[in-house]
Amino acid sequence: MIYRIDARVVAPVTDTEVTDRVEDAVRNLFPDVEFDHVEGELVGETHSLERFSERLHDQEILDTARREFFKGADDDGFRFSLKKQAAFKSVINFAVGNPDELGDIEVAVTVHDPDVEAYIDYVAPPTEDGTPIDADR
Repeated sequence: MIYRIDARVVAPVTDTEVTDRVEDAVRNLFPDVEFDHVEGELVGETHSLERFSERLHDQEILDTARREFFKGADDDGFRFSLKKQAAFKSVINFAVGNPDELGDIEVAVTVHDPDVEAYIDYVAPPTEDGTPIDADR
């Protein structure tokens, strides 16, 4: 199966932060992201969530990821927010509730092929007792 997606990643950069450090934090989770520097934020695009998916598996948070992805899903894709501070340590921590004082990393994924649900299943497969049902991944 070939997956075709565009993911837009936006990370605010406060006056107290070093832009390169924020860029490194985002690249910890999305290493292929290409950035445009905009005043006060980094705006990037990537076409792969492979590393992100690996981290979800390593951290064993597939069910949490699926819940967040489906909560922010529509016919074209899905969106979610991540805690920037955790990303500095290559850790995925979904942002829920009030935004962090440094701002959250916002990710909007547009799925072109095959469809939104199939891509979510690929990135964060359904689990049984915490273990992915499709063990081939």
